[in-house]
Amino acid sequence: MDLIDSKYIGLVSSRLSKFKKVKSNLYNFRCPICGDSQKQKNKARGYIYGIKINSNYKCHNCGASMSFNNFLKTIDPTLQKQYSMEKFKEGHSGGKNFVVEEPKFNFDPPKFKTKIDLPLAFKNSRACEYLTKRKLNPANYYYAEKFKEFCNFYKPTFDNLKKDHSRIIIPLFYKNSLVGFQGRSLDPWIQPKYLTIMFHDESPKIYGLDNIRRDAPVFITEGPFDSTFLLNSIAMCGADSDVRKWGVSTPVWVYDNEPRSKEITTRISSAITRGDSVVIWPTGIKEKDINDMVLAGHDVQSMVESNVYDGLKANLKFTNWKRI
Repeated sequence: MDLIDSKYIGLVSSRLSKFKKVKSNLYNFRCPICGDSQKQKNKARGYIYGIKINSNYKCHNCGASMSFNNFLKTIDPTLQKQYSMEKFKEGHSGGKNFVVEEPKFNFDPPKFKTKIDLPLAFKNSRACEYLTKRKLNPANYYYAEKFKEFCNFYKPTFDNLKKDHSRIIIPLFYKNSLVGFQGRSLDPWIQPKYLTIMFHDESPKIYGLDNIRRDAPVFITEGPFDSTFLLNSIAMCGADSDVRKWGVSTPVWVYDNEPRSKEITTRISSAITRGDSVVIWPTGIKEKDINDMVLAGHDVQSMVESNVYDGLKANLKFTNWKRI
């Protein structure tokens, strides 16, 4: 995080609810993208953090993750142009950071719906093509032409419907009730790529929880799409949480194959420290996630099952994997 990033974090800080400096290069506030908890106004799960000279934004509620530059662009395009110009003058291509003014919700408390009133993804040619190319079943997902408008129909989320966009909708169920959904953008310039909307803070932000055997090991992937290629699997739709309180007694964490990602290596290390099992990918695998491995022709189920480790052996395999 450089002086320019620090300057613009200061400029937007007055717009960020519950903003505070936690320590050098780390700031915390209520997420302006998802609005954070609607019941507990003191909850603040949005973070700006520095990595070398750059800065990133991460929300541990909705899962939004982006550079500081994109965060500024989402919140205040005019301020972002000024920021980009200063970075350019200093010889930088742009920092990794984002800052957004928290939406002001002027809605009555919503009555949440029990089903998704949208066409299935296979009825939209663009969504259907994207999913089938990834070997995903379009009949399992929905398509929203106007995502912001769709969100507000279920839960007051956006007070500005400008620049609305389309997303594939991934439903989240718990005990056969719709508790939220995740939207996957179809355009690379729409950020964040994944946006999770939960109707209640207390509901599990987990995909596939109703479809598993809890008396067997449960594979936990980083995203819903990846989980569809593994038996008895679920996916986290946000930050890692204690899955045991949702009845998962034997979790096996399956993180992306990115040994140079500090975020992923930290999460793997934490899982091993907790005593959980983790999958450590073979060194010959080049693809980053399960979906790409499937497209490359790998037998992902067998590969995952034969590379589950815990305890000391997990630490040894993890150390070797990080050296790739």
